[in-house]
Order: sequence, then C-alpha cells, then structure tokens
Amino acid sequence: MTEEKVKPLNWEPTPGIGYSVVRRPDGGMHYTFTDLSHETLVHWHDFAADHLIDSDRLTTNLYDLREVQEITEEAVDYAIEVNSDPSSRNIRLAVVVKNEAVREAIVKVPSLTTTSGVEFKVFTNVAEAEDWLDRPLTIIV
Repeated sequence: MTEEKVKPLNWEPTPGIGYSVVRRPDGGMHYTFTDLSHETLVHWHDFAADHLIDSDRLTTNLYDLREVQEITEEAVDYAIEVNSDPSSRNIRLAVVVKNEAVREAIVKVPSLTTTSGVEFKVFTNVAEAEDWLDRPLTIIV
C-alpha cells in the first residue's frame, strides 16, 4: 500500500487578510473567514486557484463564514469564478454560516457556476458539516 502525498498548503498568515486556512485530515482545506474585503477576496482567489492546479482527486473543503455578516456581490463573483474552474468538480464543499442573508447569497453560487459536479451544502453547525464531509467520497458526475 502506498502512502498518498498531500499537496503542500503554501499559505502563511498575511496582515490585513481576513481568512485563515489549514489542511483537513483528508487533505482538503478548512477556511475560516473573518471578513470579505477586496484584499481578502483577491488573496483567497489567488490561493484557491493555485490549489486547484493539478487537482486530480476527490477532496473536501470546509468554509466557515460564521463571522461574516453579509456577502457582497464581489464575493459572489469571486466564488463563481473559482467554482467554475474545471478542477473544482473534484470537491465536496460544506459552507457554515450564521445568518439567513449569508446563506441566501451562498446558495446562489452553484446555480451561477459554469462547471457542474461540485457536491455543495450549507450548514449552520460545524459538527453537522464535518459529518457530511466525512461521508465516503464518490465519483462526482
């Protein structure tokens, strides 16, 4: 049995950027956002796009947006662009939100995305999101 190599995270805290990210035990990523400023969105976009390069296996990502009070149109546009990358179809994505306004904005993203196949669900509880992400991965068609 060979051990699967996990892609390096290549992320370090940057002053003024409103998110952090760590590797999940399964090799996916756990993002925690505190704000969605333009600087944060640009930094996240570039980081996320870099990590989609050479994506060749199914993975899980968790986005914790509980500290975010509203989702701007700019944030939706960036999310649609990243979610439209063909490599994103290899992802099961859980988003945790605190309020209905953020949930409503987030659920628009998959419907406006040009690439299909992302398994996507919104939660208000991290434990429930983790349970959903921990289900066995299947081929997403």
